[in-house]
Amino acid sequence: MLGEEELKNVHLLVFANKQDMPGSLPEAEVSTALGLHTLKDRPWHIQKSSALSGDGLREGLEWLSTSMGK
Repeated sequence: MLGEEELKNVHLLVFANKQDMPGSLPEAEVSTALGLHTLKDRPWHIQKSSALSGDGLREGLEWLSTSMGK
């Protein structure tokens, strides 16, 4: 999907959800598994989060807002 021409310059925010669960992958491992380090043509960020508690949601959206404002 990220290879589509229409999405060439979009910013990418990935939430690594369920970080409140034992055994969850750290965001660095999620990033590696998704190959995010290979994305050279767009800003991206991975944010650890928990949808149940809301942890990390504000931080992720703040990154997105800031990065799109540049």
